[in-house]
Amino acid sequence: MAQQQKIRKAVFPVAGLGTRFLPATKAVPKEMLTVVDKPVIQYVVDEAAEAGIEHFVFVTGRGKGVIEDYFDIQYELEQMLRERNKNAELTLLAGLLPVAGTASFTRQQVPLGLGHAVWCARDIVGNEPFAVLLPDMIMAGGKGCLKGMVDLYAESGGNVVAVQECDPEQAHKYGIVGIGAPVGEGFKITQMVEKPAKGTAPSNLYINGRYILQPEIFKILETQERGAGNEIQLTDGMLALLKSQEFAAYPFKGETFDCGAKDGFILANLAFALQRADIRPAIEGPMKALLASLK
Repeated sequence: MAQQQKIRKAVFPVAGLGTRFLPATKAVPKEMLTVVDKPVIQYVVDEAAEAGIEHFVFVTGRGKGVIEDYFDIQYELEQMLRERNKNAELTLLAGLLPVAGTASFTRQQVPLGLGHAVWCARDIVGNEPFAVLLPDMIMAGGKGCLKGMVDLYAESGGNVVAVQECDPEQAHKYGIVGIGAPVGEGFKITQMVEKPAKGTAPSNLYINGRYILQPEIFKILETQERGAGNEIQLTDGMLALLKSQEFAAYPFKGETFDCGAKDGFILANLAFALQRADIRPAIEGPMKALLASLK
């Protein structure tokens, strides 16, 4: 197979209103809620950087300016850290900053859905394949999810989505894929069904919020009619693209936490805290005691 065009750009749709986390998200973007000591969006950006992404494209909305500020230098804070010889903190902050000129921000003025948010990034992405990472979803365990997708893309070409197993009884809640011929660490997708009726799902593998898409998706999204929720759905656009281009699936073997939901957010905090050698000793005992007290 001919060399595939490198995946250099990633789109982060961060314009969502975060209604599942009110009242906190009335003033704080859901992407800036912290899992242990880092905002959710930082984990997602780190995953993209690990996969070799060179340009980070944030599709923002009203009230999301703090995300742009977060990925910038804060002179007063850094000056205070220098004066107090907080060198470890300075090094930490410097390591989180994208290289100058590698982060772009564009506005989705009206909340018309994920497909519309991706379309808003069309001029920045241009005519090249790109990744999309949902900022609510953070992954843990093994090779980074997007890194695995990029490796699969080098073999499969076309479009790639990450999938993960769910309880077959819960398949009606998700976008489910049909399983085709194996390719690399994944397989070709034969179909995509959004929230199939119970008992009709082609598999128990759901799309978990990571995508590599060809730029032809933009033309489809530009004229696509509104779907579920009266919004422009990315899944509908991918279904249209599936008619002319191949899709492959990368089965992610780690854990995915939906940090846009209260239970997923709490579980993510526990899981990532327990992975930290500086935190686990302080919380493991009290956590077990708390669980025991609930019996």
